[in-house]
Amino acid sequence: MTRQLPPLNPLRTFVVAAKHLNFTRAAEELFVTAAAVSHQIKTLEESLGVELFHRQGNALVLTEAGRDYLPSIEQAFQQLAEATRNLHSRGKPKTLKVNVPPTFVVKWLIPRMQRFLKEHPEIDLKVSTSAKLVDFSRDDYDVDIRYGRGVYPGMHSELCLPVEVFPVCTPALLEGEHPLREPADLQYHTLLHDTSTYDDGSNPDWAVWLRRAGVTGVDAARGPSFWPSHIVINAAIDGLGVALAKKIWVEADLAAGRLVRPFDISLAVEFSYFLVYPESRVDDPRITAFTAWIRREVAKGTN
Repeated sequence: MTRQLPPLNPLRTFVVAAKHLNFTRAAEELFVTAAAVSHQIKTLEESLGVELFHRQGNALVLTEAGRDYLPSIEQAFQQLAEATRNLHSRGKPKTLKVNVPPTFVVKWLIPRMQRFLKEHPEIDLKVSTSAKLVDFSRDDYDVDIRYGRGVYPGMHSELCLPVEVFPVCTPALLEGEHPLREPADLQYHTLLHDTSTYDDGSNPDWAVWLRRAGVTGVDAARGPSFWPSHIVINAAIDGLGVALAKKIWVEADLAAGRLVRPFDISLAVEFSYFLVYPESRVDDPRITAFTAWIRREVAKGTN
């Protein structure tokens, strides 16, 4: 006889616990106690007759059976979420819910978004800027734009914008008592710091850039810090100092003369921005329209 399907709540707990491999963090995401997570996992294992985790205090390690079981369960939850979303959208205007990093919205998406709205008046674009990683099996989003290496198992991941970093400042700092002529002149100016580096160890800070420029005698730790990135860019435009900025965020400001590049030294960044959504949605016409539009806008360059 076919075994009875396991209960849904323990299955959901299994997926979250497998993501964190920690009872406490799983409990925080599920808004329950760590003891409740442990109980749900035990219930599921008893129902299946299979051990899914090896327990090491609050830490968890997936067994071979757990590793084999997880991808299908994750896919099943994604399909449930998709079916429910489609059910609720029947007879309603087409909407596309996109989660985007804050500076991506301010410096890239909004200046171009009118073109998307004109091309696709049938789609209502709903943009959010949640900092947490979207869980498509639970969160109500269609597309997520992520800053990373582009490797997201079970997801369609497409390169959106590569990243390089260089100093920028207001044109006024090229004049005055201590004009910026060469990198060593930074000793006379305030360094503005962007703290929105996420988990990207390749993202250069001022210490890295100054070493690359061969500059000594400048305290790379001094100066105000800002998050997210568009705030440090605005600080540079307002003349507070010199900022390290991602090229993609300042192209329009450079073209308009609000900012200048005082030096030519530019550093590549390992992370890039990727457009991510579940493999099950590759034929969704709303997502197809949005991704095609982004490709065209990226090909155009500056807005």
